[in-house]
Amino acid sequence: MKNLILLLISLFLLSACKENTEKKEPITEKTADSIFLLDSKWQNQDGIELQLKDLKGKNLVVAMIFTSCQTACPLLIADMKKVASKIDPKKLKETSMVLITIDPENDTPEVLKKYAQERTMYGDPWIFLRTDMESTREFANVLAVKYKKITPIIFSHSNIISIFNKNGEMVSQEEGTVNAEAVAKTVNGLN
Repeated sequence: MKNLILLLISLFLLSACKENTEKKEPITEKTADSIFLLDSKWQNQDGIELQLKDLKGKNLVVAMIFTSCQTACPLLIADMKKVASKIDPKKLKETSMVLITIDPENDTPEVLKKYAQERTMYGDPWIFLRTDMESTREFANVLAVKYKKITPIIFSHSNIISIFNKNGEMVSQEEGTVNAEAVAKTVNGLN
């Protein structure tokens, strides 16, 4: 009789362990690598506050810049514009071209808006974002973008364009000289 009770208790415990394991797996499925899990607060070029999860539902092409940059950022801007021009127009409606400043102290929403307007990048599909310094650093780490403040208005930084699907999961990155055709092809292939 003792053996039967021990057997039943063992079976019960095993099934309870199995049940807990099964419940935990779906929680980490697909969303674990999403930038939409970051809970930082952002402002766009119009001063509207948002979170990254508010961008969900569109594919994202993302680069980090700062508006006073005279060297690498103009090249990144040109690359982003070239990528946008090569994305299929139907797919471009499902895509946001996102530029995030690494200099939120100087790149206020007003500065970002003026910068966007001067480069004919104001309005869909373009979004310029800023946040606090800590959240900027966190996001840069997610993208593996390295940057360092050299003077109050000059930064040394990586030149990376990242592509995210509609769930906020990174699909690919291009570093250095960007192959706009390849980036656009990746975006055009997303659901």
